[in-house]
Amino acid sequence: MAKRPKWLDRAVFYEIYPQSFLDTDGDGIGNINGITRKLGYIKELGCTALWLNPCFDSPFGDAGYDVSDYCRVAPRYGTNEDLIQLFEEAHKLDMHILLDLVPGHTSWEHPWFLKSKKAGRNEYTDRYVWTDSIWEEPVGYGSLRGISDRDGSENAGFSSALADRLYIPIDPAPERPTAEAEMKAPDSLRSEVKKLIAVRMAHKALQSLGEIEFLCDGAPGRPLAYIRSFEDEHIAVIVNPGANDYEQSLPGNPGEVIYSFGAKPSLRENSVKICGKSAVFVSLP
Repeated sequence: MAKRPKWLDRAVFYEIYPQSFLDTDGDGIGNINGITRKLGYIKELGCTALWLNPCFDSPFGDAGYDVSDYCRVAPRYGTNEDLIQLFEEAHKLDMHILLDLVPGHTSWEHPWFLKSKKAGRNEYTDRYVWTDSIWEEPVGYGSLRGISDRDGSENAGFSSALADRLYIPIDPAPERPTAEAEMKAPDSLRSEVKKLIAVRMAHKALQSLGEIEFLCDGAPGRPLAYIRSFEDEHIAVIVNPGANDYEQSLPGNPGEVIYSFGAKPSLRENSVKICGKSAVFVSLP
């Protein structure tokens, strides 16, 4: 087995669906160069890596997950050279990139599929599960059928294209959220996410090597509560999305509050009382 890359221990990924991120050529569809242009923004947020949803050549019957060529960037996103440049610029910022590779299924235009569907047996015949009808489900296989589209989220400043050419609609309201306003507002969702990333980066127990022990399952009326541990550091994470207060028992007295959202929690002997619609991270002995 290959040695685990050390950078994964502290990695914070920023997931990007290229079509809905940033358009730099005015065709209404996000592209690779748009991602390269925003690397500084992503770095400032505290992320250390990018996870790109499929960017390979595709007829886009399933939002790019139906790949027709794994070795070529989809022309709507740019070129292989654009992708290479993205990697180079990311590495200059000490960031990493993970490409979302989906080898389990392909487009019907992929050469493997075209060969697999031939009547005579060949090396690709059994690469796909064949049935007599799209509605016939192979024994032992759960199946999803049909073609779907995955829309991206609204993003002001997404493209210079005309409205009827945009991949995603743009909110016309003048008070719509913008990245610039979110960065300036200390109580914005983006600012809260940035705080959480900083907390994770400061505590190894919250990173990928930290073990997890569940205290409460998050069933209706109960919070989701668990302990993350690494070496001598132990942190209780309690998230209460419900409306009612809840007292969560702990295996020891709570220490310092590392992070909180919503109403201030009450630290008690071997427990924490957390208000509804609140969250708290607290250190344990």
